[in-house]
Amino acid sequence: MDNRAEVREFLTSRRAKISPERAGLPAGPRRRVPGLRRSEVAALADMSVEYYSKLERGNLAGVSPSVLEALARALRLDEAERAHLLHLARAADGSDALTRPRRRRTQEQWRPHRSLQWTLDAVTAGPAFVRNGRMDILAVNPLARAFYADVYASPGNQANLARFNFLDPASRRFYPDWELFADTAVALLRTEAGRNPYDKDLHDLVGELSTRSDDFRTRWGTHNVRHHGTGTKRFHHHAVGDLTLAFEGLEMAAEPGLTLTIYTAEPGSASEECLRLLSSWAATSPAPARTPHPTD
Repeated sequence: MDNRAEVREFLTSRRAKISPERAGLPAGPRRRVPGLRRSEVAALADMSVEYYSKLERGNLAGVSPSVLEALARALRLDEAERAHLLHLARAADGSDALTRPRRRRTQEQWRPHRSLQWTLDAVTAGPAFVRNGRMDILAVNPLARAFYADVYASPGNQANLARFNFLDPASRRFYPDWELFADTAVALLRTEAGRNPYDKDLHDLVGELSTRSDDFRTRWGTHNVRHHGTGTKRFHHHAVGDLTLAFEGLEMAAEPGLTLTIYTAEPGSASEECLRLLSSWAATSPAPARTPHPTD
């Protein structure tokens, strides 16, 4: 992706989100732009308007950490947005080369090492799976394969949660809060694009979804990013009904760029009973065929 364009659009979108009142500035009459003016951001960051304008045109190469921190503070960036700005700055001057997730072999060849699969299979109380930053599902325990039966049901999804979210009508049944899941999926892909801007397969996925889904294209243009490590989600599984599940996402030190996610239900809840039913359903239903994946 074009780093300068990414920087320009990210900074512009963050500036547009901050009202003068939120920044502690008088609103004043005849404002022609949403959010703050460039001059106001420059003043808040203690830099000249000319220098801030240069940054907003996409020129982050060589910018010092103190300037980035001042910029993040002026734009009221949250933790995920700060990290995204740092990734964009590193990509601008090439200093991210050693920290980029290394490119793995094709997903058809990639298999979890034995101890990882043993770990996944040892999780019997809820779905457990490994995904990459493009939201490809790479490894699962039996309950996760049953849980994501709708994802695996269509070869066109290619076991990718973003494709399922935006291109498969079944996602609107599976995700009762579809809008929230859609927002999250795009923010995760945008975060990955900042962290790993040279991933051709990610570029191809974004291009495909932008072409085929108005919902995706609109959200992609917001430049929202986020961290997604813990929380609660609602689902509707066609075999067992409604579930409310907590999740924990764990970055894998042995496999940079991959995340292990585990879903669990509150003890004694109806959702816990649904997971037990899902486990029984999985044991008596034929496993879906493994879907070929694009390169990883």
